[in-house]
Amino acid sequence: MFIDRVKIFIQSGKGGNGAVSFRREKYVPNGGPDGGDGGDGGSIIFQVDPGMNTLMNFRHKKHYKAQSGEDGGKKRRHGKNGEDLIIKVPPGTIIREAETGKVMLDLTEENERKVLLPGGKGGKGNQHFATSTRQAPRYAEKGKEGQSYWVILELKVIADIGLVGFPNVGKSTLLSVISNAQPKIANYHFTTISPNLGVVKNPYGRDFVVADIPGLIEGAHKGIGLGHDFLRHVERTKILVHVVDAASLENRNPLEDVEKINHELSEYNKELLTRPQIIAANKIDIPEAEENIELLKEKFEPEGIKVVPISAATKKGIKELLIEISKLLEKEDKNPIKFKEEFELFQETKKEEVKEPFTIEKLEEHYFVVEGTGVEKMIGYTNLESEKGFAFFQKYLKERGIIKALEEKGIKEGDTVRIYDLEFEYYK
Repeated sequence: MFIDRVKIFIQSGKGGNGAVSFRREKYVPNGGPDGGDGGDGGSIIFQVDPGMNTLMNFRHKKHYKAQSGEDGGKKRRHGKNGEDLIIKVPPGTIIREAETGKVMLDLTEENERKVLLPGGKGGKGNQHFATSTRQAPRYAEKGKEGQSYWVILELKVIADIGLVGFPNVGKSTLLSVISNAQPKIANYHFTTISPNLGVVKNPYGRDFVVADIPGLIEGAHKGIGLGHDFLRHVERTKILVHVVDAASLENRNPLEDVEKINHELSEYNKELLTRPQIIAANKIDIPEAEENIELLKEKFEPEGIKVVPISAATKKGIKELLIEISKLLEKEDKNPIKFKEEFELFQETKKEEVKEPFTIEKLEEHYFVVEGTGVEKMIGYTNLESEKGFAFFQKYLKERGIIKALEEKGIKEGDTVRIYDLEFEYYK
């Protein structure tokens, strides 16, 4: 089954917490801190698998989570890093952030491998926070959380040439004639529901990949029928070949068909009309085709769109078509069309925005005690003997809401505030 659009949840691993531990050995009763660091969380990695051509593997499994890092341990033991999770996708897969629709990754190269969500960093153990004035820190750093998103995987086939046209105009037959593809061919009024790809060994220029885009219908740009499912596969093609029934066997007007297809392409994505175009006027083995071919040339060749009469059934005109395609391909970049990555990732929270918890206790009249990991860290980091350091510490207390919380507890000027082993007098 061909599946080309799925929604999944991805989450990188959380970093392990740093450990709070102290060296305890015989003859070393007051050993220093020896808490180890937490391991890093596993990352979410996407890798192109050239053997895949559908997103069917994601149809039933929707959640993908990388392993979290282990916590640090005693004796400076570093926690084990979490294992990365590698998610394999077909070439041509675009990954969009589900809420905004913005492109996060576009994977086109064979075996291309990219980290989309890095794992959270492991926290540092208390061994890192010892200073000359604070030799026994009883805190460690928590591991950072991993990142998580709902994302949409969208497969857009990678092809140099896109065959477009209404159902039953001969696209599948043409594909089978010029390439190694073997699509099912029959005179049906309905169409295939997935694009067929073929490699063309071109004696008149460079080889290329051609895609038979399933038959479009009017209103496709609005999603009518399977419109969006079909149109997304046109977006990577560099040259569009309109296949029309020049003989009008089913009362279709080939001139109107080209205009209708271009209208659908434009309404879906205006940029598609900037791609070079060729009209393959099919079924010239039928006499009724001659008049329409002249009308097609009169209408479109002045617009720079070459009309090439062909018969996919008898292979007449195939050489001329390949030559025209080769001329246009020479002007095109050989690399696949890629979509700009527009979603900004890896925006870590700034340190000053992190709200670490604290407690305030009123032990007696005019005496308050403040405790909390962040406050203790700040004391360990800051030189309170300097005017600049003390001002920085006061700013920290204000920004964290500690001053406001003390005022809500009823603190007055002249009251004492103890923060671990330091005491301060409060002044408004």
